[in-house]
Amino acid sequence: MSNPLVVISGKNGQLGYELLQLSVNFQNEFDFLFTDRDTFNLSMPENIPAFFEKHQPAYFINCAAYTAVDKAETEQAQAYISNATAVGVIAHECQKIDCTLMTISTDYVFNGLGTQPYLPGDVTDPVNYYGYTKWVGEQLARENNVKTIIIRTSWVYSTHGNNFVKTMMRLLKERSVLNVVSDQIGSPTYAQDLARAILMILVSLKNGNAHYGIYHYCNEGVISWYEFATAIRDFSGFSCNVLPIPTTEYPTPAKRPAYSVMDKNQLINDFGIKMIPWRESLEICLQRLS
Repeated sequence: MSNPLVVISGKNGQLGYELLQLSVNFQNEFDFLFTDRDTFNLSMPENIPAFFEKHQPAYFINCAAYTAVDKAETEQAQAYISNATAVGVIAHECQKIDCTLMTISTDYVFNGLGTQPYLPGDVTDPVNYYGYTKWVGEQLARENNVKTIIIRTSWVYSTHGNNFVKTMMRLLKERSVLNVVSDQIGSPTYAQDLARAILMILVSLKNGNAHYGIYHYCNEGVISWYEFATAIRDFSGFSCNVLPIPTTEYPTPAKRPAYSVMDKNQLINDFGIKMIPWRESLEICLQRLS
């Protein structure tokens, strides 16, 4: 009997790349098909049904997305098609063939006015258009496929692609002084850790642990972007002077939530996923980058 097929979109993104690396350890249990924009393009949802007709996956992990948060304020149509419309179509096609959908969402579905870690069932209220499109994608995914798992994550970084850690590494090297926002609070997520958690959830589902719904995943610990930047500097041995500034001194086209800490207990309880402290994961990533 052949292994169930797992299709993973967005193989060139941070999370897709890490899943590609780790999937070799799970090839006794699953067959994997990784797609990119050429083979599975979210901006052309009309082509999605034919893809499902051809491949008939047992599991679909949607790591592809429109992720340019600031550009989404002006490129609203593109962001909506990729993050909302296409996700709805994927979910609909999954439902037709009894395929489990796992799709990645964001802490940006919250308004950031909270003071306690957000629970998966807490009221959503996105403060930027990117967050809005991801929120609509969540609704469509759950409406169109009962076997849907949504994983909200935050502050994702890895050795691959563009992210805060790699940008800081470059700036800390180039500059003697660096200003970093200190009044936005959240939790970083090392993409490799999230990828490992997703593969463990897959195994759990295959073994009959059928839980669906919304979950939160990020590394353990709560920090500001400023604290994140100083940790990157200290681990890497740069001498740059990192200074804290308020968000008002670093305006961006898209507003960011001031507080986006998420409660991860549901994921721990349902799937036994172990959460790793953010410092440990940051150190591992920086060692891989050096």
